[in-house]
Parts: sequence; C-alpha cells; structure tokens
Amino acid sequence: MTEYSIELVKRETVAEATMAFHFAKPSGFQFRAGQCADLTLIHPPETDAEGDTRTFSIASPPFENELVFVTRMRNTAFKRTLGTAAAGTRLRIGEPMGSFALHRNAAKPGVFLAGGIGITPFLSIVRQAVRDKSGHRLYLFHANRRPEDAAYLDILQAVAARDPHLRFIPTMTGMAKSHVTWTGETGRITREMLARHLSALSGPIYYVAGPPAMAAATRQMLVQAGVDEDDIRSEEFGGY
Repeated sequence: MTEYSIELVKRETVAEATMAFHFAKPSGFQFRAGQCADLTLIHPPETDAEGDTRTFSIASPPFENELVFVTRMRNTAFKRTLGTAAAGTRLRIGEPMGSFALHRNAAKPGVFLAGGIGITPFLSIVRQAVRDKSGHRLYLFHANRRPEDAAYLDILQAVAARDPHLRFIPTMTGMAKSHVTWTGETGRITREMLARHLSALSGPIYYVAGPPAMAAATRQMLVQAGVDEDDIRSEEFGGY
C-alpha cells in the first residue's frame, strides 16, 4: 500500500475540545468525498499502548489543495503530540479507504445523520456536492450537546443558506449546560424530527456517522420507521 508524507500547515480550535489539522495535499493523493485515511506520527516524543496511527475521515473536499482532519482532543500520547505539533511537522498518510461516499443517483435524496465529530465525512461530501452542482437534494442533521461543541456550525449554516439543494438541521441535546442562546431544534435525532423536515421517510439514502451507540440507535430507529436497510449506510467513530 502506498504511503505519502504530508506536512502540517496549521492547527486550529473549531469547537470546544475539538481541533482541525490542515496539511498540504501531496501530489498524486486522490480520494472521494467521505473517505478516510490512516495518519501515522513519525518518531513522536511519546507513545502509548494505542500506538502511533489513527484513522480519520478526511474533512476537506477533494477539490481543495489541502487535507483537513478534525478530532476531539483526548489525553492520549497521539492526541497530545498532534495537538502541540508545530507547522512543518511531517506525518505519513496511507491510501484513502472506505465507501462512505455520496450515491450517484441524484434522483434519490441524501439524508446525513451526524452525531458529534461524526460530522467530518459530511463536511467533505456536502462541500464537494455543492461545488459540483450534483443535483442531489441533501439534508444534513447534526446532533451535539451544545452549540459550543458543534464544529463548523457557522460554516455549514452559511453553505446551506447559499444552496437551495441543501438543508442543514443542527440539534442540541444539552442546552441546560450551554452559555449561548439557541432557537433551533433540540433533542436527539428521532423519527419525529425527520418527519418535520422530510417529505417522506422512505426513498432517500441515509448516511449515519457518530459514536457507536448513536450509530446503532439511529440505524434501529430508521428501520423501525420503515426505511429499507439497503438504503442505510453507517460509519462508527469509536475511541476518538
């Protein structure tokens, strides 16, 4: 399997305890929006039992000249090293992996259901589809505890405001602990919430990404709502 060397350009905080890492895209690295890749630290100053490699969704769209990876920061050797890495630090990246990509039939709407950091593959998919004028009708639901935890909330709201084919529906499950005002949806993504925004629950292709418990519960909810299991695609974000 081919590996590439990538150079860190910058890192930034994009939500509470959440950072984005921007790398220059190496020549020859091609991927489909929604795919992921393994990132490996090179001679890190510390390591632990979890090792020096992590799999991340690529949050940037293929049309950009950078690769962006977004992650919740945890107290592990990998995250500590990455979180303090200076611009110019080099890592290794493996070939893109996975089939969590937008379906080709634009006549079928796409419904994206993200929990927390599960938004990352949808950042790539949505921005690429909007740029390509794919013609898909897209609905992006994103559940977080608070607006403070929601990465790229403002950016996604702005993208949806500019494109009539995209609806962005963020929802908050823990507003009692928030310090900001919120007038949007609240609570978990449920059948009732979907019904408020979709003309029909059957017909679209559903994509689910988030922590394992969220992904499993959402998939079960969709099946109980009458969605064909062949129309559900999911990706679990464990140990992020």
